[in-house]
Amino acid sequence: MILFPAVDIKSGQCVRLKQGLENEVTVFSSDPVSMALRWEELGARWLHLVDLDGAFSGKPVNQGLIKDICRQVNIPVQLGGGIRDIHCAAAYIDAGVQRIIIGTMAIEDKSMFADLCMEYPGRVGVSLDARNGRLKSRGWVADTGLMMEDVVPLLESCGSSFFVYTDISRDGMQSGINLSALEKMLSLTSQPVIAAGGVSVLEDIQQIYPLSKRGLEGAITGRAIYAGSLDFQAAVHWIENQG
Repeated sequence: MILFPAVDIKSGQCVRLKQGLENEVTVFSSDPVSMALRWEELGARWLHLVDLDGAFSGKPVNQGLIKDICRQVNIPVQLGGGIRDIHCAAAYIDAGVQRIIIGTMAIEDKSMFADLCMEYPGRVGVSLDARNGRLKSRGWVADTGLMMEDVVPLLESCGSSFFVYTDISRDGMQSGINLSALEKMLSLTSQPVIAAGGVSVLEDIQQIYPLSKRGLEGAITGRAIYAGSLDFQAAVHWIENQG
């Protein structure tokens, strides 16, 4: 299982939001590049980047910072936020991003999404972001009217290679993972799933670790490792010691 440290970028800073709300911002660093290097030094195997400005505006905003991070770290990077056309996706992959995570495009333009998956096989995943089971898009502000089971089979047929599942109500709240929703997500797909939203303490990692045998690739953690309730290095070591 992989523990993905999140570097969420807004206005050039490393931040975290509460429940994805644009005005509920906590700034943790003015230097996202140094934060990325710090997590690598503490044992990260992957880095999870989010262009929050891009997610809300619908277009890439922090390309320069993201390119700098990809150039300076020695671990693979996955990125989401504002990637809503193939040209944008190609630019990020050319900049060094290993995997791209699509949200709005996958829900609203499945033909374009399928073309993107065909262009970059194995490198395109989908972010499924839900509040009370209903999927959101456009930076989590638009209600799609859809449930996970409505879209997962079609997205798989389009070529999605993994899913990131976020329980919006728990994101940035350090309130623990919604285990029943995560188990439901795992039951819907044969593709790897990454859990996001709610990781607070080591016990949360220990609780979901058995699901790695059912397709859970890992978990994304943000506020907890910045605020200190989760010791990132200790969590990585615990996972490694499970063999």
